[in-house]
Amino acid sequence: MLRHAFILAAFTFLALTLAAADTPGAGPGWKSLGKDDFTKANCDDNTFQWKDDGSLYCTGTPVGVLKSAKQYTNFELVLEWKHLKPAGNSGVFVWAPEKPLAELKRGGLPHGIEVQVLDLAYKTNYEKNSKKKADWFTCHGDVFPVGTSKMKPFPPVSPNGQRSFPKKETTKAAGEWNHYHIKAINGEIRLTVNGEEVSGGAECNPKNGYICLESEGSPIEFRNIKLKEMP
Repeated sequence: MLRHAFILAAFTFLALTLAAADTPGAGPGWKSLGKDDFTKANCDDNTFQWKDDGSLYCTGTPVGVLKSAKQYTNFELVLEWKHLKPAGNSGVFVWAPEKPLAELKRGGLPHGIEVQVLDLAYKTNYEKNSKKKADWFTCHGDVFPVGTSKMKPFPPVSPNGQRSFPKKETTKAAGEWNHYHIKAINGEIRLTVNGEEVSGGAECNPKNGYICLESEGSPIEFRNIKLKEMP
């Protein structure tokens, strides 16, 4: 009886260990990122506010970014984000090069590969206010190069050939938490939104740099930010 119980416990432990290894953000090598892992770039002191529970609140003003304290080459990043108002805009920048980031003025955004963090109502508002069809962006995890950075986008691709559009629409609306899993390895980036891989690109240049969280006009919260460096 005891032997059977021991075997069952061993199999249960093994199953839980394997499940954790397959869960982004869990298992060996993952590190939770907090206040000490980021530093001010070109926003106000109160634009990004760390809470006692480790989550991060962003006011949205001024436009700019919070940058990682160090540069990264190969890594996986997971985080959750929630827009606090409809039509919110934000993003995660990967491999932001040092020189343009150091020279950022107030209201500017870095070079790098941007992983779009856009609320569903942004598209509706754009078409209503501009009287134009929103066919050059989506609200479900576009990935694209900014500034001097380069990337060959995975299909489907935007009309101008610059953006990797999501293969599936999985983003939740304002007020709900969304989960991003970003793999940035050997110049290739892949984005999984709420459990579904949707977009990405290859041949990124540069393929080393800072990770930045974006403030772009609307309040947003981030939580459970974790990173695993890869060889």
